[in-house]
Amino acid sequence: MSQSYDADRTFKWTFFMEAAGWVLRLLPIVAVALFLWYYLPGYDVVRIVDTDVKRMDVKAGEQAQQGDILSRDVRFINAVWPDGTPRVYRNEETGWGFPWYMKFDSQNLQAKAQDLRSTEEDPTWVLVTHYGWRIPIFSMFPNAIAIEEVESPAAEPWVPWFNVVFVVGLLIVVLIVWRLWRWFVERHWLPVMRRLEIERRLDDTAGLPSKTWAWLREEVSSAIEDLRARKR
Repeated sequence: MSQSYDADRTFKWTFFMEAAGWVLRLLPIVAVALFLWYYLPGYDVVRIVDTDVKRMDVKAGEQAQQGDILSRDVRFINAVWPDGTPRVYRNEETGWGFPWYMKFDSQNLQAKAQDLRSTEEDPTWVLVTHYGWRIPIFSMFPNAIAIEEVESPAAEPWVPWFNVVFVVGLLIVVLIVWRLWRWFVERHWLPVMRRLEIERRLDDTAGLPSKTWAWLREEVSSAIEDLRARKR
């Protein structure tokens, strides 16, 4: 019974350790996938119903530590999906910073969105290029990058060629880096480690004859002492 319990516990612990190892291996992949999902451009075919500018309070820098609140205007583009579900975008410039969309024309984009507004009876469908997620609980909105008029919602599915090329290029770069790392390990790292291991073993066995002689001398001395003790 005890052996069965120990075997079962060993199996569960081994399974847990293997599962934890797989989770640790998958975490970087999931993190990179989420990063790319957020920052790579997405494409929506929607109908613009209105535009808006809201005054939002934000805290920044040292002023936040002092309790000061800064305000800024944020442009929004209100749209709906073909099924009538609302879809809201913010319209902010990225400038020279990350992500590098080099967007400097948010006001022009706002004017274009205003010009493309339409009603349900006479819809005008547009393709909105954006990045980011819409998470209401955090007041997060995707940032619109470009707007292009299309004929109808049947223009979907839109093939994200940029995303395809970027992901394929990224995989190629990762593969090249991986191969270079394997080449470095096999040609340089492993030979050095093997040489160090051989030198360590040689150092361990260098004093083997003297150690063996000392052991034999101790054994002989011990045997002689035992013989003398018995004669007495």
